[in-house]
Amino acid sequence: MKNIIKILGGCALALAVAGSASAGSFEDSMGRCLTKNANTRDAAMVMLECTADAGKLSGCKVLEDSKPNKGFDKAALCVAEALPMGSKTGTVKVPMRFPGGG
Repeated sequence: MKNIIKILGGCALALAVAGSASAGSFEDSMGRCLTKNANTRDAAMVMLECTADAGKLSGCKVLEDSKPNKGFDKAALCVAEALPMGSKTGTVKVPMRFPGGG
């Protein structure tokens, strides 16, 4: 649970520090990933486990998917490629919540 809280806090801090241009890029990537892989009207939660190093995530695998076979797993893996990680290293759990309604 502590790792999840650290990751969420780290992601929020990374976005704040990176500034609006980078935050816009991440938001654009998230929208693109979701539109390409899943229905934007549906809500879902996906939990990934990844390796963090050099400010990026790699080797991600899906641990949980609240809507299996609906493409949210692929969308989460796609978003993870653009997720800024700052100086965090090691194995991390990354929750991805897709609110739906779009």
